Amino acid sequence: SFGIQAARLATEEGSGGGASNGLLCDDIHLVFDPLDVSLSGKNRPKVAEEDLSLQIAAPEEECCLGPACWLWDFLRRSGAAGFFLPLSGGADSSSVAAIVAVMCILVTKAARDDPEGNVAQDCRRVCRQDENSLWVPATPQEMGNHVLHTTFMGTDNSSEVTKSRAKRLGDAIGSYHLSIKIDLMVSAVLQVFQLATGHMPRFLSRGGTMSEDLALQNIQARLRMVTAYLMAQLLPWVRGRSGFLLVLGSANVDEGLRGYMTKYDCSSADLNPIGAISKGDLKRMLLFLSKKYPDFDVLAEIANAPPTAELRPIDAATATAEAGHSQTDEDDMGMTYEELGYFGRLRKISRCGPVSMFRKLLVTWSHLSPSEVASKVKRFFYYYSLNRHKMTTITPAYHAEAYSPDDNRFDLRQFLYNTKWTRQFAVIDDIVAQHPETDKDKND
Repeated sequence: SFGIQAARLATEEGSGGGASNGLLCDDIHLVFDPLDVSLSGKNRPKVAEEDLSLQIAAPEEECCLGPACWLWDFLRRSGAAGFFLPLSGGADSSSVAAIVAVMCILVTKAARDDPEGNVAQDCRRVCRQDENSLWVPATPQEMGNHVLHTTFMGTDNSSEVTKSRAKRLGDAIGSYHLSIKIDLMVSAVLQVFQLATGHMPRFLSRGGTMSEDLALQNIQARLRMVTAYLMAQLLPWVRGRSGFLLVLGSANVDEGLRGYMTKYDCSSADLNPIGAISKGDLKRMLLFLSKKYPDFDVLAEIANAPPTAELRPIDAATATAEAGHSQTDEDDMGMTYEELGYFGRLRKISRCGPVSMFRKLLVTWSHLSPSEVASKVKRFFYYYSLNRHKMTTITPAYHAEAYSPDDNRFDLRQFLYNTKWTRQFAVIDDIVAQHPETDKDKND
């Protein structure tokens, strides 16, 4: 492998190209041979006395098992007292909460199976219990109450539906849950702005411009991030415990690549266990967990609800019972999450530019006219290039496949593109012009 070759090269260079007195790769036992008597008994790996059956997890299960183990490994090494999660009641933050719940299930089982083992010792330390005792959590919910802190940060634009979902999920997991409103903070910031400029922004639906509308949405989102870090530092103190909490983010990979997030909102955190998982996979994971763990039945309701940011005033005339709000993510983005998944995978994995992506989707989306496909591809690349700067500050995420965030640790391409894509979009237009008779709208 590359690592072994690099190690061999290093030892050869260290000896000036001649014989080395250091450790050579040939001296390393890469594979354990149980018949090799040259190894002392104390250095031999422990061999299980019984046969172990191979267990292959379903993709939906892998989406929660991998990040759950990753979170536990980070938590036990960091010295933190647990996690803090802004829980909106939507699919993304609920997925993060569910992953932490699975972590608690795995750790509780391992600790109860061996109260003197390493997992139990780490559990006692993280939960701030007497490390000389044999305390272990009686249930995953008991552990969840020690390590997971969730807060629904509502405003006048939030619905009772999402508030209820967040509360029910917090109760099912056992988290230390709070429901608060941050309107006082939003009003205070806007009053400072008014005093400084003499202007008060308004939502688009109330006579304002799009710039005003976006600013009012973003200030709500950013104040949630500020509140999250305040809670993470002080909630252990409130509960009479020591330490600090790690803030968990909840932005999925689709939204990351498209840039459908507010920079420095709740997508900014210490860790993001779903940062490399698509929206579609997250929904399938939630449905899987709702069936595997009956206590988590609220996850099915969350998975089937239309995603909404709840940052604009509710329009009662267009609000739906399922969403609880009139604002939906797919309407804001101008594309469905299924379409966004296609765009993201073609861009990230296949390295497609606008033209090659358009050519591929002409075949994949044969039910659409070339002009419709062109419009969708152009819209994605416009927002992709416009929001690339957000990838430079993205929260560290769990990476398990090629479809991962374009963050600045793994993708060194430029983050500043020409949002007009002049040459590429012109080529797309030429291709569309060559197929005028295939336009569905002209045939109807």
